[in-house]
Amino acid sequence: MIDAEGGQLGIMSSKDAQIIADEKKLDLVKISPTAKPPVCRIMDYGKYKFDLAKKDKEARKKQKVIDVKELRLSPGIEAHDINVKVKKAIEFLKDGDKVKVSIRFRGRELGHTQVGVVILNQFAIDVEEVGVVEKPPKMEARSLVMFLAPKQ
Repeated sequence: MIDAEGGQLGIMSSKDAQIIADEKKLDLVKISPTAKPPVCRIMDYGKYKFDLAKKDKEARKKQKVIDVKELRLSPGIEAHDINVKVKKAIEFLKDGDKVKVSIRFRGRELGHTQVGVVILNQFAIDVEEVGVVEKPPKMEARSLVMFLAPKQ
């Protein structure tokens, strides 16, 4: 048995512990019910739950949520269009987001997937000052996909 200030009260029956808790107008809480004998503590349970919720809220505030932004390219993309997409990817990476770059193949384009690999490798080289390749180019159904992550 532990009292509200953290002092040891020793081993006692649950009835005696409940009487002591009622006198102090506090709650009797089992901290480790599986121990022999079970460990109980006298505390204000409502205040305890409030403090836990407050700590959780503070921890969530400090977390940074990482979004995955997607950029879609096509196999016949021109150099200027790639440069526009590279600038956008750099912007996303500087904000701390991950970037998914995908090239969608349609029809006869599926026979020339090596063109897409060349485009994605060049894309990775263009953004290497702010990002690193997390997952290299890989075919997923009709798309060639590569993931970029911001540099630490």
